[in-house]
Amino acid sequence: MTSVIAVLGAGKIGEALLSGLLSGGQAADELMFTERHPDRADELTSRYGVRAVDVATAAATADVLVVAVKPQDIEPLLDELAPAIRPDALLVSLCAGLPTALYERRLPAGVAVVRVMPNTPMVVAEAMSAISPGRHAGPAHLATVERLLSTVGKVVRVPESQQDAVTALSGSGPAYFFFLVEAMIDAGILLGLPRTVAEKLIIQSAVGAAAMLAETGEHPVTLREAVTSPAGTTIMAIRELEKHGVRAALIAAIEAARDRSRELGAEHEGG
Repeated sequence: MTSVIAVLGAGKIGEALLSGLLSGGQAADELMFTERHPDRADELTSRYGVRAVDVATAAATADVLVVAVKPQDIEPLLDELAPAIRPDALLVSLCAGLPTALYERRLPAGVAVVRVMPNTPMVVAEAMSAISPGRHAGPAHLATVERLLSTVGKVVRVPESQQDAVTALSGSGPAYFFFLVEAMIDAGILLGLPRTVAEKLIIQSAVGAAAMLAETGEHPVTLREAVTSPAGTTIMAIRELEKHGVRAALIAAIEAARDRSRELGAEHEGG
């Protein structure tokens, strides 16, 4: 594993990555992080034994800089990074919508940049992350990023042109599942079940369905049809979902998320 890694931004995703790297064998003295709030920095240092530093120190020291701030906070961070980053450093961006070209314009020539779209299941080491190389990132850089992110979930490589679609599908994807689970729990309550029972029924059903998809390799249609008996309860429910345009609404929602991801990148084109 790379000798020194700095996580810039210690929110939920940044903390999850720190935790995963430690669990994966990275030594605490080879990790550092930046955090604007002193209380939060003290909390993480106490919890993980990893030191908090300023951006200039991270940039001058780390072999890999993982940018885990919100997209709207990227400009001031780049202002701090540009004069201090080492030319041989690898920058890994976890910021939704922000292209590698943005970093390449703002940082010294030749800095390798890899764009990543993770998702929030990183906090339970079940993330799905898609990675794309910038102009100066080669196979060794991608392999390094894969090793880092494999400590918190699964990784796939995609062309950067597909990152906005990835952002809409898997980056935002957990929110769609949470939304559906919330609605199904409400339905259970409407049908007379206690909330605690409805929650257990739906959450385990979701876990089991995901495991079947992952482990059987069957197409979702095949698995759904196995539950759908002629003139049974499931087909009646499916008919209502189709009648109310749930499939079309979900596709439209994901397209809207893709469009917003493109907008986020466009907002920084002049940066």
